[in-house]
Amino acid sequence: MSLLKWALICLVISLVAGALGFSGVARGAGQLSKILFFIFLVIFLVILIMAITAGKLIF
Repeated sequence: MSLLKWALICLVISLVAGALGFSGVARGAGQLSKILFFIFLVIFLVILIMAITAGKLIF
């Protein structure tokens, strides 16, 4: 969950920086937020698939 928390923090930084007119900072934080979110999503899906297959092996 820590990875998702950092992605949300970067998203908030990006939104605040964009509202204040710091377009370079907003763009960088937005890209970092996207990258962290997709890494979180991939890890979540891998763990979900592993849990489903382990459940089938047990039952």
